[in-house]
Amino acid sequence: MSRPTRAPGRLARYGFGTAEGDGGARAADLLGPDGLRLWRPEEQEPADEPAGELLAALSRAADPDLALRQLHRIFEAERRTTDGAADSPLLAELHADPGLRRRLIAVLGASAALGDHLVAHPDHCTALRTAPDGLAPIAEGRLEPTGSGNPVAVLRTAYRLALLRIAAADLTGGRGLEQTMAALSALADATLAAAYEVAVAELAEGTERPRLAVVAMGKCGGGELNYVSDVDVIFVAAEDADLAAATLVATRLIHICGLVAWPVDAALRPEGNRGPLVRTLASHLAYYRRWARTWEFQALLKARPAAGDLPLAQEWINQLAPLVWRAAERPEAVEDVRAMRRRIIDHIPPKELEREIKRGPGGLRDIEFAVQLLQLVHGRGDETLRAPGTIPALRALVAGGYVGRADGEALLRGYRFLRSVEHRLQLQGLRRTHTVPTEPGALRWLAAALGFTAAPGRSAVESFRAEWVTHATEVRRLHAKLLYRPLLESVARVPADGLRLTPQAAKHRLEILGFADPAGALRHLQALTGGVSRTAAIQRTLLPVLLSEFADAPEPDRGLLNYRKVSDKLGSTPWYLRLLRDGGPVARRLARVLALSRYVADLLARDPEALRLLAEENELAPRSREVLREGFLAAAARHVDPVEATRAVRALRRRELVRVACADVLCRAGALAPSPTRPDGANRPAPGLADITQVGTALSDVTDATLAAALRAAQASQPAPEGLRFAVIGMGRLGGYESNYLSDADVLFVYDPPAGASESAASAAAHAIAEELRRLLGVPAPDPPLGVDADLRPEGRQGPLVRSLAAYAAYYARWSRVWEAQALLRARFVCGDAELGAEFEAMIDPVRYPAEGLTREQVVEIRRIKARVETERLPRGADPATHTKLGRGGLADVEWAVQLVQLRHAGRVPSLRGTRTLDALAAAERAGLIDSTDAAEMAAGWSLAAQVRNALMLVRGRAGDQLPRHGVELAGVVRLLGRDDPGEFLDEYLRVGRRSRTATERVLNA
Repeated sequence: MSRPTRAPGRLARYGFGTAEGDGGARAADLLGPDGLRLWRPEEQEPADEPAGELLAALSRAADPDLALRQLHRIFEAERRTTDGAADSPLLAELHADPGLRRRLIAVLGASAALGDHLVAHPDHCTALRTAPDGLAPIAEGRLEPTGSGNPVAVLRTAYRLALLRIAAADLTGGRGLEQTMAALSALADATLAAAYEVAVAELAEGTERPRLAVVAMGKCGGGELNYVSDVDVIFVAAEDADLAAATLVATRLIHICGLVAWPVDAALRPEGNRGPLVRTLASHLAYYRRWARTWEFQALLKARPAAGDLPLAQEWINQLAPLVWRAAERPEAVEDVRAMRRRIIDHIPPKELEREIKRGPGGLRDIEFAVQLLQLVHGRGDETLRAPGTIPALRALVAGGYVGRADGEALLRGYRFLRSVEHRLQLQGLRRTHTVPTEPGALRWLAAALGFTAAPGRSAVESFRAEWVTHATEVRRLHAKLLYRPLLESVARVPADGLRLTPQAAKHRLEILGFADPAGALRHLQALTGGVSRTAAIQRTLLPVLLSEFADAPEPDRGLLNYRKVSDKLGSTPWYLRLLRDGGPVARRLARVLALSRYVADLLARDPEALRLLAEENELAPRSREVLREGFLAAAARHVDPVEATRAVRALRRRELVRVACADVLCRAGALAPSPTRPDGANRPAPGLADITQVGTALSDVTDATLAAALRAAQASQPAPEGLRFAVIGMGRLGGYESNYLSDADVLFVYDPPAGASESAASAAAHAIAEELRRLLGVPAPDPPLGVDADLRPEGRQGPLVRSLAAYAAYYARWSRVWEAQALLRARFVCGDAELGAEFEAMIDPVRYPAEGLTREQVVEIRRIKARVETERLPRGADPATHTKLGRGGLADVEWAVQLVQLRHAGRVPSLRGTRTLDALAAAERAGLIDSTDAAEMAAGWSLAAQVRNALMLVRGRAGDQLPRHGVELAGVVRLLGRDDPGEFLDEYLRVGRRSRTATERVLNA
């Protein structure tokens, strides 16, 4: 009789078939009459109520299919030992003992290795029985050897039973993470002690028992062992007479533990694997006093007596303690710890770097190294910090004020999460691993084993990944800034006479915070916080907060230096420090912009009062075009002297650049990001790198207003025939509302003489106005310059600076080349006579939007010019893959492709008639002229290149189009863009650029 087809589907509701991919068909076989007899296929339901309870328990396993397979294998093994008896004692016990059922199924679904062990030893399942008093079996790491025979085999069995109990308690919530680590460490101690006794018993008859101590190190020493790990130890003999026998015992102990449980690693001993396996106490002391390096003292933080002669082990620890707590006073100690952390990361295979939860960035090692370094520095005078375990040490650091409560809690959460992931990964196969898998099935199992479940719109794996990324990011962020709070309290509050010793410790802490010149940074701190004035007192309150922001930047020194410059200029101003102290996020916002952006720092150095903008949310929103124009024109009108008028306008421009740049830098700063509101109270996003079009529009509006006010001043100072009309036409990035922070203003000047006036007189007057406009904006001043570039005019620099409307019309009608029509695609009226501007735009429309499109020859000409520009204008030595303007898939690629489409089709498709690149691209997609996938790739390439270009200018404070492949500038760009990993971001940029390039080539060659 065939099995009903719907049975597997019903079983799938229990979670069966997910791993197998068969919808539960295999489970139906294992559960049916020929298997465990828990499922009735005809009725498609559990065989009885106890069977239903067992199926429910299986459904709750991390991997129900694995748990079922292993249970079936145990059932088959049990039948073989009972001569094929129909009834299963194990199943009967599972029905009768809910605790046993819960513990056994949890183990079978989470650990294939322990399941295999139980298949080989079905009777060991009884180790998980509920005790007569109703309590779960003890899972504290005790060894309970049973039977006789080979002591190593007996020890191995006892170890596996103890490990089984610990795993069951861990998986069912009977033990928390700390209790599980303690139990595993206690089991390691017991195993070492048992192996020690076996080894001693095997010594030749008549050999005197040596005094040998086994000192636990590493995770075992810290009481935080995981399921599968080398157990680090150091062997210590009492006297030279003990060495021979002690070496035999140590060697045999290593061998026994390798057979029973895990490898024993004695590489942390003096001289490592090249040194003798066992040394005397005196020999150890001599080595550590003379030869030991910083990392060896760091390792000793976790030393703990484990087995053998425990009083000797404790004496060894006590004798070395004074050396450990002086290690941080070494000049190279801080750099040694940092270098060791870098070496660990460097040795991770690149393909595993992002998946490494132990050694990788944001992993367990980040937490452990930070905690251990704080212990070395502060444990000299605070014995409460001398705990071997990471969690107790971190709690002590928080309790002592060395780590902020929020930071400490974040690290504790990160540590618990990462250790839990490590435990589940290792428990699955009982093998040493710290790498998150990539295979979907393995990820589903891991997420389930950690307790993640699917939620609306998010799978369990996605929830796991999100939490992992959150913890790793937070751990990375906190790793380098743990010490900033105690730094100022310990330096600034010490009397001057006692300061001679404290600065050196402060220098060490500054190094850990990432300062390249700790001595120079310390001088800044002393200058800012020295003395007993009220200003110094407020600075002592502020600087711990500011240092945390500086430490997060690629160049913390620059942030602190910029802050000192601003403080020196405004320190005596009553509102300055009061604003920083009482102005909410102002102080942290200031620290962020000073540390991340040379551009903003330079602007604030010229106009430090502009930092008031950081206090109000609405002050960090760009002003509208109308408000800017009105304000700039009013400022110019208050001065008769055109130079003074323009100076006032340029000061306003500087303030607006500060406004936009600060909003840009802060837009991805989490709680520091501005959130301006509309007059009606509705929230609106601040302009930022996330929306590059808003930044370009805001900067273009500032330039428009600057040109309008400067033109008004120039016209007022230059005599002209009455009725002369004059207009400024925006070109290039200004015309396309795509200005960046250091863009020149690309313009054309056009005039129209009054009726009856002399053409030559009108031309001379218009020329004088244009020259005066350029002169006024080019006068040396402390404000950022605004270059006025008219090179896109007909005939370029060889042609007249100013032409009449009629002259432009005549030129474009007779002489215009296709590249000039292309340049006119971005032409728009900026300021001056609006009617003349509209007439100019109407006059050039037939040129830039030809009714018949382009001829084949013109298309070929555009492609040829683009190729020449790409070859000739790319700077020598530039990397075309990361050049934001002329590189592959960058700004120029997309703009040329979009403009070619406009020239070919805008004559008959009015929606293409715009000056903005992304708007024209979207219109071309809607018109079916560009494939939607290509349009998306081009938009992504253009937007990312524009974002990076702006970020480069903010970070450098100067123009630049080349994204570096490494270094602090790349790190600054990545930080500004809200990313964490420079390598990952660079890969993304290259990937987006390649796709954009491919799409643009398809459009250009269409």
